[in-house]
Amino acid sequence: MFAKETYIKRRKQLMKDVKHGVILMVGNGDSPFNYPANVYSFRQDSTFRYFFAHNLQNLVGVIDVDNQEEYLFGEDVDIEDIIWTGPVPSMRDRALEIGVENSGNINDLRKFLDAAIFAGRKVHFVPPYRAENVNFIAELLHVDRNYVKAYVSVELINACVKQRSIKSEEEIVEIEKAIDTAYNMHTTMMKMAAKEGTYEYEIAGMMEGMALAGGGPVSFPIILTTHGEILHGHDHSLQIKKDRMIVSDAGCENPEGYCSDITRSVPVGGKFSSRQKDIYEAVLAAQTLVPSLIAPGVKYSEIHIAAVTRLASALKELGLMKGNVQDAVAEGAMGMFMPHGLGHMMGLDVHDMENYGENYVGYDKKNVRSTQFGLASLRLGRELQEGFVLTNEPGCYFIPALIDTWRAERKCKDFINYDEVEKYKDFGGIRIEDDLLVTKDGCRLLGKYIPKTVAEIEDYMSL
Repeated sequence: MFAKETYIKRRKQLMKDVKHGVILMVGNGDSPFNYPANVYSFRQDSTFRYFFAHNLQNLVGVIDVDNQEEYLFGEDVDIEDIIWTGPVPSMRDRALEIGVENSGNINDLRKFLDAAIFAGRKVHFVPPYRAENVNFIAELLHVDRNYVKAYVSVELINACVKQRSIKSEEEIVEIEKAIDTAYNMHTTMMKMAAKEGTYEYEIAGMMEGMALAGGGPVSFPIILTTHGEILHGHDHSLQIKKDRMIVSDAGCENPEGYCSDITRSVPVGGKFSSRQKDIYEAVLAAQTLVPSLIAPGVKYSEIHIAAVTRLASALKELGLMKGNVQDAVAEGAMGMFMPHGLGHMMGLDVHDMENYGENYVGYDKKNVRSTQFGLASLRLGRELQEGFVLTNEPGCYFIPALIDTWRAERKCKDFINYDEVEKYKDFGGIRIEDDLLVTKDGCRLLGKYIPKTVAEIEDYMSL
């Protein structure tokens, strides 16, 4: 938890940006794993944590904008709870700890909201993503659960995005801690991938253990696969073999809830074949181009286009593409090789704030999401600002079903050399990802540098 002044400042800014009404922030509770007392690892709602700090179950924060009052609601524990959990601070003490003067229980919350609704006041809340919170908000506001999303406050969403998009120095410190743990995760993967016959689950298990040892869980289910053409390869059942590349996309949360998201692609056994090296260096050329283009005011959609253009040029040199490279990109030919976007925002969420809706976070009125296959999947397209933290993750994939579909449709036939691409249908895929901070005149790589060039990876895997 940061100093209480941090949270006071954040809530005061929110009261300036949301002009009238009541702001409702529902924290998360426990979710049962297979029976009520056996629960999944608790994960606090990021909006609640950003403004009300506490990483605890069943809390609700309220900001009365009109009266400039703040409240923290929840239940104090009784002796039966203390037997299992030990003594804990009272709700009153928890509220004061973060600079909130008013506190109460859930019945007090119901009475407060009933009075606000009766007075015709607007109740602002962001989109709930858990069923239990949808039901709770429906109960509090006396609306049908099926219509809760119709009452979501765009004004509050925009105010939260405005504030949370710009990371403070203390937030950057926490993000870099999470990246440094990710360094341990990915370098361990490299060591284990040097030995043929290891199971993917052995590597993924070691990586997840390192995340936990760093003070937090993984920031998303680990993607660790020798089938890199499967973009979200969560199955870890295969033994690794020397003719395969491993795509390892993984990160962690630190105790303050801030995230990392790193991808490395390495050859099983520790040595790139000539074919693997060719595709890897094509992706690396695109990935290392990106930092030189980042600056405040530049649209990330334009940087995406520049990155896939660089990748297309390399693929043309390898005979996989043909024709004019710029025309190929404009026609969407790169969607077959890279059907995802260049990157996304990162912070308290690994895809930061995307529970609000991707277009509120990554786009705005001046920057509208493309409908073109591939480019449509770009999560961040708007103009960059100093203080943004984002990912840089180009990739190149040979997805047999997609290749077959496009070839049958003769899609982009003037730019894709299908006869040559056919030879790569057993290749898999490659992705390389780092986390970057936008600075006043460019960007900087966050966290400890993780081996990335062909020579660096081969050297590290040989140790």
